[in-house]
Amino acid sequence: MRTGVIAKKLGMTRLFDEAGTHTPVTVLSLEGCQVVAQRTEERDGYVALQLGAGAKKAKNTTKAERGHFAKSLVEPKRCVAEFRVSADNLIEVGAEFTADHFAPGQKVDVAGVTVGKGFAGAIKRWNFGGMRATHGVSVSHRAHGSTGQRQDPGKVFKGKKMAGHMGQDTVTTLNLTVFKVDVERGLILIKGAVPGTEGTFVKIRDAVKSAPPADLPRPGAYKGAGGSQTPNEAVDTSQDESGGEA
Repeated sequence: MRTGVIAKKLGMTRLFDEAGTHTPVTVLSLEGCQVVAQRTEERDGYVALQLGAGAKKAKNTTKAERGHFAKSLVEPKRCVAEFRVSADNLIEVGAEFTADHFAPGQKVDVAGVTVGKGFAGAIKRWNFGGMRATHGVSVSHRAHGSTGQRQDPGKVFKGKKMAGHMGQDTVTTLNLTVFKVDVERGLILIKGAVPGTEGTFVKIRDAVKSAPPADLPRPGAYKGAGGSQTPNEAVDTSQDESGGEA
């Protein structure tokens, strides 16, 4: 099991093929996505990689965080997340991931925080059908209707679909397709939409419900801690020969 990466959502655009057919894509940018720490079975009880992405000013970083990043010899990161990996897919601390960590055509899962909608009514929040527009319905066309029962049990059960805060939920979209990768600019183009607003960070990983391509770089495509490019034994031939070690 390989690690995922943290990317910044830049927005959406569309690309055209030779036949003139356009495909809507979401542009994700790898902004200094580096390995911050390793989690091992002997020390932590599980195997994972802690990654960080995005620049953060030192004055806006807590003293504990500054010490944590200084120990790993990396710049303070705006977003930090962990990815479970197998023991043979651990990567050295300080390594920076490149866009060819994923291959065009492969399936990925993307997790992010959805757009906040504020306080929304039941019709918008839960996609209710609403009431009739005529024939006796008066000034309650978009009301959610009754919420409780009679005197017994005489209460509204928890979890009832009613008006309330909408959005700002962590959502994982499964089986999205990688349309294209740009190694030089560090861009990953995903076919379709991904959760989150522009400027937020999302987590990308190999799809759990689809088999990954056999030629993916393992343990990943990355540059070493010193900035040197580490060669891969298995990479996509349509991309540059830059990446991680096998």
